[in-house]
Amino acid sequence: MSIHADPRALLPTTDAAERRAALFRERPLDVAERWTLAALRVLKPSRLGAIPGFAKTYFEEVLAPNDALPDPERARDNPPGLAGLVHGNLTLDRLLAAYRYGLYPLAHVAPLKWWSPPQRSALLFDDMHISKNLGKTMRQHRYSVTFDRDIERVIAACAGRRKGRWHLTWITPQMMRLYAEAFDAGHVHSFEVWNERGELAGGGYGIGYGLGFTSESQFTVESNAARIGMTVLNWHLAKWGYRFNDGKLIGPLWTSMGFHEMPRREFLSRVHDAARLPGKIGRWHVEDDIDTISHWRRGERPTSPLLVEQPLRERNFRNQLADA
Repeated sequence: MSIHADPRALLPTTDAAERRAALFRERPLDVAERWTLAALRVLKPSRLGAIPGFAKTYFEEVLAPNDALPDPERARDNPPGLAGLVHGNLTLDRLLAAYRYGLYPLAHVAPLKWWSPPQRSALLFDDMHISKNLGKTMRQHRYSVTFDRDIERVIAACAGRRKGRWHLTWITPQMMRLYAEAFDAGHVHSFEVWNERGELAGGGYGIGYGLGFTSESQFTVESNAARIGMTVLNWHLAKWGYRFNDGKLIGPLWTSMGFHEMPRREFLSRVHDAARLPGKIGRWHVEDDIDTISHWRRGERPTSPLLVEQPLRERNFRNQLADA
């Protein structure tokens, strides 16, 4: 059985629809900038070797389009992880099916592509690490964290410009609207980090599928704000029985928090097991205070009645599958 919130709470309000119309858009100049930077990125000497792989994928799929999801284990070696093209409009059902299959969509410019990297960055919660400095900052009571409070602003901020970096984002208006639709259905979740003045200091969002979770993007306005929010999110994912937080590709932020790379086959096996189990669908709420979470130590597991019930729920679910 899945855990659901009040269905009425999942419907977008008129205010939310208006905010999305205002925030989920690009000016023509922004579109031109994105396409130009994407072209320059492809033409970098270190990326030129990937062009034949892209060209072959386009050629094959234009000649023989296939609406089925590509096999994530047969993704290309170069560019690493390219599994295929997204055909037609990407719907919410297809998006969720792809994540349950170990794929995710990403493209800076059309066409949208499916990816399954040979090495996947993932956090197994027993490996979660909170540095001494981050724990100290969390105990200073300068920030508060919420879930699912302002998905529109979080997505828009994740797609926004970053100081000292070229503005090349894969979070296009198409993807913004799709993830907002998944939020309305109770599958996408955001975390918001608020400073003492009530301003949004950082945030991020991701998507759940069964007891698996993929972090899509984060942003920070103030130092360590996104780390605090992600730590609170990981605590709750562990507490609610989730099996991993998928970070897609490894980076300094992920490494510092205990994420590590695992081979594609191992990751896909974990996705297969997690996606078959019922997850927490609906609006999420922060259940524990930041001070408590700041004392989380590697190898410890947050306790929750859900974890006590989980083995029974999993056994019942497997029995239902066997009887089907």
